[in-house]
Amino acid sequence: MADCGASTTPDSNVPEDTAALLYAFSAALGAGLLVGLVRERGHATQPTAGLRTHALVALAAAVAAWLGTAVLVVVLAAVALLAAMAYHASHEQDPGLTGEVALVATALLGALALRSPAIATGLAVLVAVLLFAKQPLHRLTRDLLSEREVFDGLFLLASALVVLPLLPDRGFGPYQAINPRTLWLLVVLVMAVGALGHVVLRVIGNRWGLAVSGFFAGYVSSTAAVLGFGQRAKDSPQLLPSAVGAALLANLASLSLSVPVLGALAPSLVAEQRWVLAAVGAVLLAGGLLGLHAGREDEVPPPTAQTRMFRFGHALGFAALVGGLVLLAAVLNRWTGAGGAMAAAVIAAAAELHASIATLGSLRLSDAIDPAQGRWLMVGLLAASLGTKSVLAFASGGRGYGLRVAAGLLAALAAGVAAAAFVPG
Repeated sequence: MADCGASTTPDSNVPEDTAALLYAFSAALGAGLLVGLVRERGHATQPTAGLRTHALVALAAAVAAWLGTAVLVVVLAAVALLAAMAYHASHEQDPGLTGEVALVATALLGALALRSPAIATGLAVLVAVLLFAKQPLHRLTRDLLSEREVFDGLFLLASALVVLPLLPDRGFGPYQAINPRTLWLLVVLVMAVGALGHVVLRVIGNRWGLAVSGFFAGYVSSTAAVLGFGQRAKDSPQLLPSAVGAALLANLASLSLSVPVLGALAPSLVAEQRWVLAAVGAVLLAGGLLGLHAGREDEVPPPTAQTRMFRFGHALGFAALVGGLVLLAAVLNRWTGAGGAMAAAVIAAAAELHASIATLGSLRLSDAIDPAQGRWLMVGLLAASLGTKSVLAFASGGRGYGLRVAAGLLAALAAGVAAAAFVPG
């Protein structure tokens, strides 16, 4: 019995249904027109291939893909040959290869449209954006980015796209507690948020002053941010409100990292803690906004091109600490039960909150504690972390700074306690 849906040819696995074919050919034509339009408008002189050429090439490749693999190979070879001839004829005036490569890409997009029109059109938009952004991209790579920033960016991409997929996603070591992929994912996350903060501050400069710099400093170390802004408030008393706001926003940024840490272990953990995290974060945000003066009293120098985007040692040390605490939690849970692991996590939270949050996630995934106990353990971790920072605020910035920062942090903790106590379930 014939299938009611769209059938496919045995050679190319493309749809035979007339409506599906028309849609696919339309997608191919649209991809060719879009890329050709950008190429033609982007050149004052005659481009290697313009609007009509790209549209015809995309349609020809789509027809060839419909006719069969052998025909498609011939068409792609012909397009590549024409591109090579065009380059040979014009390389003295325009030594670049962008036009020729774009023509070949258009052919491939046209062929792809027969199998997946949506993907083909999406990639066509991406190709068009890359072609259109020639000048900004050249300025970015040649003038704005330093060698240090390029190296850091490549290192981050290699860590995320090369190293991470190669790592095994299973437990190793005692009690199968160490998952290499999860730990390296935490390394990538810490480096990524550091790079994000660096880029944003480089783009916006000093406009938002201490508040913005404090927020992104929290992604690296909220403890160091509390100490640093305390020293600034002591040296320049007129900056006290802004310094307090920056310290609270740094803790808000640090708290936001709890979401990817929990999500890396299991997305369900984020849902369980959402009310506690939201309540604490709302108070920290309100306190930070109250102290927001846009840095007008004394602008903070933004990162320069020679500033590191992130500290790999910090990210690696964080992952190592997480691994150690996860292993310790597994050992204590095996030997003394969940109570010992929770006590170890609370103690460790005084120095590093996120590693202890990873321990909380490990305990929940092993069903050593239930969701309600998990929420109260989160409150205990926050109490250890925010309490320690309150003490450090007094030590670094004096009475005025310490009282204000401690008031904001403890108010946030009280909100977390209320959320844990009244959340249903």
